[in-house]
Amino acid sequence: MNKKYWPNGEQLVISISMQFEAGGEPEGAESPFSGSPLPKGVPDLPAKSWFAYGHKEGIGRMLNLWDKYNIKVTSHIVGESALKNPTVAKAIADRGHEIAGHGIRWSSQYDMSYEKEKQFIQEGVEALQKITGNRAVGYNCNWLRRSKNTMKILADLGFLYHIDDVSRDEPFISMVSGKKFAVVPYTLRNNDMVLIEGKNYSAEQFFQQIKYEFDQLYAEGKHRRRMMSISLHDRIGGTPAYVQAVDRFIQYAKTHANISFKRKDEIAAVVLAEENPLIDHSEQEYNQ
Repeated sequence: MNKKYWPNGEQLVISISMQFEAGGEPEGAESPFSGSPLPKGVPDLPAKSWFAYGHKEGIGRMLNLWDKYNIKVTSHIVGESALKNPTVAKAIADRGHEIAGHGIRWSSQYDMSYEKEKQFIQEGVEALQKITGNRAVGYNCNWLRRSKNTMKILADLGFLYHIDDVSRDEPFISMVSGKKFAVVPYTLRNNDMVLIEGKNYSAEQFFQQIKYEFDQLYAEGKHRRRMMSISLHDRIGGTPAYVQAVDRFIQYAKTHANISFKRKDEIAAVVLAEENPLIDHSEQEYNQ
């Protein structure tokens, strides 16, 4: 029965995002030290070291976890992060993970002009391709806040999907300039940035959150297509305790039949190939 939901009959597909942002953060970016900001012009060295943890420790630890279970993830990478830490970015690609766009730098793009935003996205793509040899086909805006032009720009640049949508627990199609464009929904519920940094979740609480989410979606997956999204950031999800929590979750998920872990480009390919995909027209006014 599940054949009509996923090509291989999965009851639930899990997709993990591993955001690589270390080195791309602007001065004054939010960190555990933001509550006591330094005078303008004074470098916040402890904050810089907190971000640096992502490329010095976090990504490598998560890569080892994915290798342990032969799981492939999607890594949305800030272009400047790849340029400053090319060895780390290349290691992500070399281990078979998807290289996806996240802009040239850690900056909002919702208020950019069409041409400026297009250049911002294109420069990020070119940086990632230069370092990893891979051309990004998926995109994630800073804090998901895209402009009214973003999807048309992405389509014009040859992207196949974006993730800046939290409206569903399954992938779907949005029509952009009359053509199919995939949406592979992101998550705020299973997101280390929101739960751990925003709400001070412990590793145990994070494990329980993603376990409960899995249990509900797995049950629903008997009757409809379901996808579970998990988001981990280099400097947060790559810490020892949270890698342990995710390791424990993976072990738990693998005790269930008919589940799989997929990269987001693989999920996008599924819905783009369908003859009768789920199409959402709710943002059609922005996609001309």
